[in-house]
Amino acid sequence: MARDFDARRGADADDDDLQEQSLEALKAQRVGAAADLGDDVDALETELDLPDAEVRDEELALRVLPRQADEFTCTSCFLIHHRSQLADARRTVCSDCAA
Repeated sequence: MARDFDARRGADADDDDLQEQSLEALKAQRVGAAADLGDDVDALETELDLPDAEVRDEELALRVLPRQADEFTCTSCFLIHHRSQLADARRTVCSDCAA
């Protein structure tokens, strides 16, 4: 439905009827779309096999090392980089963030 939004709006009963009809149509579309979405989600749950589904129950252990003397923390991305990646020593920004 095309509407000229620059035109003056009238207080006609026709506009109210048209608005009520369009609201009813939108509500019906919303209900239909929600039902379709529910069917799609159910189908995906049965068909989709996640590659790391077996790993979820395992406990992962990582060894975390403290920051070394030749490393710095970028003040923009907060990643730890080697000092060769230092673009601006005053701001401690890595070369990726400085670009």
